[in-house]
Amino acid sequence: MSSLTANDLKTKGIAAIEAALAERPEAIVTVRGKDRFVVMDIEQYHHLRECELEAALAETRADVVAGRYVKESAVDHVKRVKKSAA
Repeated sequence: MSSLTANDLKTKGIAAIEAALAERPEAIVTVRGKDRFVVMDIEQYHHLRECELEAALAETRADVVAGRYVKESAVDHVKRVKKSAA
């Protein structure tokens, strides 16, 4: 993964990000020598979000097949959520 420093961002701005992303789909931004942030092209972000949502959907479907769900009214659901948060 490409890397760029916070100082590069300060001095070169978006051009530093564009240069880093020309090599790889993501780039790590380091601050004082430590990895702090990741920047990526918006298309890469959308792809990762879609993968995340697909994984959540697969997990939900597996829960339904395994019977790991509760069937209740909206009122009962809110009561249960409030009770578990307390």
